[in-house]
Amino acid sequence: MWLRMWSSINSPIKLKYGFGVNVEQTINYSAGVFGRWGWNEGQHESYAYTEVDETFQFGMGAKGRGWGRRFDRAGLAFVSNGISRDHQEYLALGGTGFILGDGKLSYAREDILETYYTAHVWRGIFSSLNAQYVDHPGYNRARGPVFVPAIRLHLEF
Repeated sequence: MWLRMWSSINSPIKLKYGFGVNVEQTINYSAGVFGRWGWNEGQHESYAYTEVDETFQFGMGAKGRGWGRRFDRAGLAFVSNGISRDHQEYLALGGTGFILGDGKLSYAREDILETYYTAHVWRGIFSSLNAQYVDHPGYNRARGPVFVPAIRLHLEF
C-alpha cells in the first residue's frame, strides 16, 4: 500500500531536510570564537534564506569592554557555501532558483570574509558598519569578486 501526501493544488508534497551544528567557545570576559556547519539534501528547491546546500563558517567576536565601550561589539568571520551536484547541474542547464540561475554556471564555492563593528550610540540606539568580500558570488567562478559595504541602524524601545 502506498501513502501519498497531496497539497491543496493536487501536487505531491516534497520533503526537504537538513542538519546543522553550532559550536561557541568563550575565550575570556570579552572575546569568543565560533564554528558552524550546515547541510541539506540539495534536491529540492529552497524558498527561505538563500540557496545553500552546504555551509561551514568560523569566526570570532569581541565585546567592547576590552577597549572601554562595554555595549559595542566587533567580529570577523569566514563562510564557505556550496550547492549539491544536482543543484549545480540544474543551474548549469539553464534552471533557475529563487535567487540564482542565468544558464552559465561555472561552479565554485562561494567564499565570504565578513567583518562588522556595532557601536552603542545612546540608550537603545546602535549603529553598525559591515563589510563583506565575496568570491564567486552565486557559486559562479565567472562572477566577482565583489565588495559589499553596509550600514545598519538598530533601535530598541
